[in-house]
Amino acid sequence: MFVTFSSLHSFEGVHTPRFNIPHADKIVHFTFYFVACFLGILFLRERSQSTLSLKKSIVIMLISTIAFGILMEILQHALTENRMGDYLDAIANTTGSLCGAVAIKILFSGKRQLKWKF
Repeated sequence: MFVTFSSLHSFEGVHTPRFNIPHADKIVHFTFYFVACFLGILFLRERSQSTLSLKKSIVIMLISTIAFGILMEILQHALTENRMGDYLDAIANTTGSLCGAVAIKILFSGKRQLKWKF
């Protein structure tokens, strides 16, 4: 909900402190989608009481977060006057989702798995 609101709301007239960090918004996009995918996979596993496999959970969340990120960029371009859809934002979103899925895979595979039934 927060990401949807932040993506489509116009923040014109809102005074925020300015930092001169090149492409800082890409870092924010990456971080939001990393966390969304990571937590989404854990949510699916918990909600399904581990009946949904880790692989299926990863695939579902990857498809969901990547599609959502691309949709938000398209909607920004089509529906807002003050915001612009950016393909680099979509790439940052996708990269964040992929890295979140890889992080889950690394944490829950190998000899030192987290104590969770997979």
